[in-house]
This record gives sequence, structure tokens and C-alpha cells, in this order.
Amino acid sequence: MAHQRVQRVAEQMKKEIADILKNEMKDPRLGFISVTEVELSPDLRYAKVYVSILGNEQEKRESLEVLARATGFVRREIGQRLSLRFTPEITFRFDPSIERGARVAELLHQVRREEGNNG
Repeated sequence: MAHQRVQRVAEQMKKEIADILKNEMKDPRLGFISVTEVELSPDLRYAKVYVSILGNEQEKRESLEVLARATGFVRREIGQRLSLRFTPEITFRFDPSIERGARVAELLHQVRREEGNNG
């Protein structure tokens, strides 16, 4: 039962944080960011928010710095939007999975092109 609640709260946090990043944050250094996952501790006190960032290495680094500085703002917004006894401490982490998936898709496409040219 408790595990299901953690999962539900994590999913709701994911939606709300994505909305906050898209609609509330106005920093121009914040690139194109997708919230890929929220991992909550069993006591709902700590949240790791995994984000995928499109751009070069400098843009990714700047976006993560902006997110690190905005943690208090995001946490305050989450506290207002979700009715929890405690608002979790939030840390943002880079998630390269979307980037890796795009690279694999690109490589597969390239292999198919080469097979088509050779066949």
C-alpha cells in the first residue's frame, strides 16, 4: 500500500515539476528540458528528479546550474500544489537515456541506409 502511494506521489510530482519548468521558470539559460522520472524515498522526504536536456555540453551544464539554484522555488511550488505533510527535498539529476535512445535510433537508421546502398 505504501509503495503505491510513493509511486502516485512521484508521478504527480513529475507532472507538476514539468509544468513548473515549462510555465513558471523564465530563465533564458534553461534549455529544452524533459522530466523523465521522479524517485521518492519511502518516507516522501527526498526526491531525485531526473531530467533530460537537449543541447551541447555547455547548455546542459548551464541548465543544471539553473535548476540547482531554482530548487527552493520548485520545492515551494510543489508544496503549494500537492497536499503533503512534508514537501520533499529536491535534487535534480541529469538523465542521458533520451539522448542515448536518439543516438541508437540514428545509428540504426544509418545501418539501414548503408544496407540499402549495398543491396
